[in-house]
Amino acid sequence: MHLKRVSFCATLFLIVFALLISPALAKGPSLEKWKPAFDPSGAKYKFIVSNVSHPVLKGVYTGFAIRDELWKRSNGQMYLDYKPFSMLGGEVEVLNQLQMGAIQGMAVSSVASTNLGPRFGIVNLPFLVDSFEKLEKFVNSGKLFDHFLMAMDHQGIMAVDIASYGNYGWATTVPVKTIADAKQVKFRIAEAAVNKLSYQAWGFNPVVMPWPDVPVALKQGVITGLDHTLTVCSITKKFEVAKYYTELNYAQGLFIWLFNKAWFNSLPPDLQKTLVETVKDMCAEARVAAKAQELEQRKAAMGQGIQFFQLSDKEMLTLKNQADAVHQKFAPEINELRAGDTYRPDNYLLEVQKYMGYTK
Repeated sequence: MHLKRVSFCATLFLIVFALLISPALAKGPSLEKWKPAFDPSGAKYKFIVSNVSHPVLKGVYTGFAIRDELWKRSNGQMYLDYKPFSMLGGEVEVLNQLQMGAIQGMAVSSVASTNLGPRFGIVNLPFLVDSFEKLEKFVNSGKLFDHFLMAMDHQGIMAVDIASYGNYGWATTVPVKTIADAKQVKFRIAEAAVNKLSYQAWGFNPVVMPWPDVPVALKQGVITGLDHTLTVCSITKKFEVAKYYTELNYAQGLFIWLFNKAWFNSLPPDLQKTLVETVKDMCAEARVAAKAQELEQRKAAMGQGIQFFQLSDKEMLTLKNQADAVHQKFAPEINELRAGDTYRPDNYLLEVQKYMGYTK
């Protein structure tokens, strides 16, 4: 009798617990809007790919585009189960899951990727890959981009391609037309070494703050500026408070497509080829779409009365000269060679700088 009572109580507890947490789970992000137009249950190869952001960004939506195209090209053999919205956790956490093989793929931000692949940090350096055109030039640089993609190969992770979500600039609550103006702004920046060093080199006042805290901080004046892309600022309604945008365009917001090598190597060769080609084709389309999206969002912001500014050529040159110290700071880890590297330059950063036309 005692055991029956315990069993009944335990069952009752589980039922009550489930009822209590169900509403919380229901509030989580829904993928209903992006569900596939096909039944993936018959796929022979199913794999999970993570991303932290929202598919409204063209660079994030790429995952669904790859899913659908891969299904067609593999004749229903491969199904990419795409998990955006940080559904599987934060980026550093998910990178570890990827390395261990708990998941098979990830579209990781270029900033977070440097936690395990410092070479990836070359695209985060100020004024190096700082436009859609320069990004395309880098992607098509042959051995230079191939070497970039090898950044985590020694850790069992392969990179395939890269997608963009726009140019970085400043959304502010006061007009910023000069460096002197910028020095009066409390800029929110992401928690990344390259961001901190860049803002320190420029003599600005950065505040490291989690993204969810930004709306309230802007409204309360805890921060008066935001370092992010125009597209993100517009779509996430930051322009409701920050009525000015300085088009600094010092870097691109990027997602790098990664896969677990052991899992990839377990695929039949023809499907390996199909996967790589599909990712590259869809990322190429996404980069074009991201540029168009930025133009659309700029037009929409102007229609809402947002004022746009650019610094003078002289002041832009000042920022570039000051940021060169950041390039030199990260050069050793970017230039480090690994056993699996087939291309072994003496100074990878310098070669990329020359190829990209980087000048101080």
